[in-house]
Amino acid sequence: MSSQKSWFCDGQPKDGKSYPNCSGVHESYENFGPDCLMCGLPKEAMVAKKGQQGNNSPQATIISGPSSPLPSLAIAGLVLLAALGVGFGAWKVLQNTQEPGKVIESSSPSISPVAVPIDPQALVSSNAVNAQLISQGEKILLAGGQNIPKTAGAAAFAQKNWDEAIAQYQQATIKDPNDPEVKIYLNNAKAKKAGNPLTMAVAVPLTPSPDAAKEVLRGVAQAQDKFNQSPPTPNTLLEVVIVNDIDSLTSASLAQDLIKSPNVLAVLGHGVDNGSRQAIALYEQAGLAVLSPISTSILPGTGSQSTLKTISLAQKANELLSTYLKTVGETLAKYANKKRSPASVVVFYNSDSNYSQQLKQQFVTALSQFNGKVVKEVDITVPGFNAATELTDASKAGANIAVLALSKNKVDSAVAIAQANSSGNLQLVGGDELYNPTILVSGGDAIKGIVLAVPWSSQPNDPFAKQAASIWKGRVSWRTATAYDATQALATALNQSPTRNGVAQQLNQGIAISGTATDFNILKEVPLVKAVSGSNGPPGSKYQFDPI
Repeated sequence: MSSQKSWFCDGQPKDGKSYPNCSGVHESYENFGPDCLMCGLPKEAMVAKKGQQGNNSPQATIISGPSSPLPSLAIAGLVLLAALGVGFGAWKVLQNTQEPGKVIESSSPSISPVAVPIDPQALVSSNAVNAQLISQGEKILLAGGQNIPKTAGAAAFAQKNWDEAIAQYQQATIKDPNDPEVKIYLNNAKAKKAGNPLTMAVAVPLTPSPDAAKEVLRGVAQAQDKFNQSPPTPNTLLEVVIVNDIDSLTSASLAQDLIKSPNVLAVLGHGVDNGSRQAIALYEQAGLAVLSPISTSILPGTGSQSTLKTISLAQKANELLSTYLKTVGETLAKYANKKRSPASVVVFYNSDSNYSQQLKQQFVTALSQFNGKVVKEVDITVPGFNAATELTDASKAGANIAVLALSKNKVDSAVAIAQANSSGNLQLVGGDELYNPTILVSGGDAIKGIVLAVPWSSQPNDPFAKQAASIWKGRVSWRTATAYDATQALATALNQSPTRNGVAQQLNQGIAISGTATDFNILKEVPLVKAVSGSNGPPGSKYQFDPI
C-alpha cells in the first residue's frame, strides 16, 4: 500500500503570489498531486510564508496517509468532446479501485446523490440557476437561421404539447436536415410522449465554439435516433438535455443544475479546463456518472479493440489527455522530419491553454528524437503578436515547418498565421483543435496543404461514415464519431439500470459496444489529414480534409 500526502485547496493562494492562469476561489477540495484539480494552483501556494497568512486565510491542511476517495466516487470516464474525443470501434470501461484509507472530513458541504426520477415529463431548466443555457426542446440554444417550425416546436414543447412539438420539429428537420439540435428535440418530444424517458445530458460549447458543438451534437443525435427507433424496452426512449457550456466560470454551476435534477442519470461532455475539473469533481461527489477525458486512462489493444479504465480526479488527472497528446506530438514530429529533413520548426502556442502548452511541449520533446530542432517558440497571447513578423524572424532562423499547437478558440490566429505564410515557404501542421469548418472557410487558399493530427477521419468504406454522410448531407468529423460512440455506451447503461447508481455500476462492470469501425489505435499513431481541393468541405470553402 502506497502512502502519499494529501492537501486541501480553496483557490486562494496563501504564499502571497499571483497565479493569473488559475480559476479562482472554490470550496475546499482534497488533492493528492502537485496541482489542485479544481483551480490549478500548485500545492506550495497553499502554504503561507513565515510571518504572513496569505490573504488572511488559514493555512492549508496537508496530511500524510494513503489516498482516500471522496464520498460516492462515481464513474467519470471516456470521451472528450469539446476539446478531445477518442473514437474506438469497441470499448470497455472497467472499475477503478482505490486503496482504502482514512476519509478526511473537510469543511465543504456534501452533495446528496439523487437517483429516482420524480416527474418523467419535468424540464431540467424549470428549477435551474442557468435555465437559459439548458434545454430539452423548450427553447432554442443554437442561434442563426430562420426555421419557423423549429421555433414553433420549442413553443409547443414548453407547453408540454408533445403531439404538436413532434409535428413541428418533424417539419423543422425537413427544412434543415443538417441541424442536430432539431433532431434531438424531435426525439425528446417522442420520449416525453412515450412517458418513461431515459435522460442524459450533453455539455457542449454552443456559444464559444458552435461548429465544434454541432459536430458533437450530430453524433449524439445519430446515436439517440438509432436507439429510439428500436428501443430495447418498449416505450422507454432516450432523452438528451442539451447544456450550453459557455465558459469555464459557468461549468461548475451548470453541474450543480444537473445534479439537482433527479431525472438526469448521466452526463457527457465538458473539456479539459479548470472549470471542467470543478464540474467533474462535483459530479463525482454526487454520484452522477460523467464521461470525460480528464478522468480516463486507456489500455491499448489490437485494431479497434481497446480497454478504457476510469480514474478519479484525486487519483490521477489528465492521463488520457497526456497520453494522447504525447502520441500527437510524436506523430507530428515524425511527419515534420519526413516532410522537411532535417526539420527546423517554429512552434506557435497560446499559454492560456493547458491543451496548447502540453501539445507544444510534447512536440518539442518528440522532435529531438528525430534530430529536428525548434528554432523559435511563439506565444500568441503576448501583447503585440504579429504573425507576419514572427514568420519572417523564424524563416531567417532557418525554420521550414510551422507547428500550430493552438487551442480551439484560436482558429482566427491560425488563419492569420496561414495567411502570413501565403507564399508556402513553411509547411503548416497542427493538432485536432484546428479541425473545424471555420479554418477551411476563413483560411481560403492560404490554408491549402495544412496537415492536422485528428483521432478519426472519414474512410471511404467505413459504414458509420457512409451512414453519417447520408443523414447529415456531408462528411462528419471525429467529434461526431466519438460522440456517437459515447452516447451509445450511455444509452446501453441507462437501459440496463435506469438510476444514477445503476448507470455507474454498469460502467464499472464494463460495456462493449460497436462504434465507428475504425482500424487504428490512436495511442500508437494518430491519423493525419490534409486540406486539399474538393467539394466535400463546408459551404463557402473549396477545400476539404482528406486522410493522408
